[in-house]
Amino acid sequence: MSIIEKLQWRYATKKFDSSKKLSEEKLTILKEAFNLTALSYGLQTLKLVIVEEKKIRERLVELSYGQRQVADSSHLLVLCIQTEIDNEDVDEHFDTVKEIRNTPDSILDPFKDQLKSTLDAMPVDKKIDWATKQAYIALGNLMTVCAIEDIDSCPMEGFLPVEVDKALKLDTYGLSSVLMLPVGYRAEDDMFADFKKVRKPLAETIIEM
Repeated sequence: MSIIEKLQWRYATKKFDSSKKLSEEKLTILKEAFNLTALSYGLQTLKLVIVEEKKIRERLVELSYGQRQVADSSHLLVLCIQTEIDNEDVDEHFDTVKEIRNTPDSILDPFKDQLKSTLDAMPVDKKIDWATKQAYIALGNLMTVCAIEDIDSCPMEGFLPVEVDKALKLDTYGLSSVLMLPVGYRAEDDMFADFKKVRKPLAETIIEM
């Protein structure tokens, strides 16, 4: 199928076949796709928590307003942001750039200092908002890759982040949950799988200048 056909095939899966599991190969593709997401400044202040353990996911259902996709999918992907973003993240990023590209400090230092100044001037709530927006970019990337790989998914904002953070002990990693993405394979009796896409005509959503 073409990429457009794949995106037509994709939908927010309401019912997963709990007997079907993603292969390690498919899971690795999703990990790599997450890691390759285009992010602001190249800073990777996101983490992807992959929950496979059924007992844990069953506990998360009640923290997700009873949405069974959390437990019935193959894996639950939880997109998280760092609770603290500071100059250490900047130094780590530019150290990696230097290591991989052999870029001299004389070129990197001006960009590094500028980014540090930007982050230093940014209030904590603005940092959280900025990082959260990056998580949505990663979500969109993962959903597209899922469609290409014939993996079903269901993006979720409907859960209790504070309670999920406690259940997964995310504070020990310095993380806070932002989004969930159950992934796996649709159940044969999921009636929503055959619903036609409801979208406005291109003429109403695209402006060409």
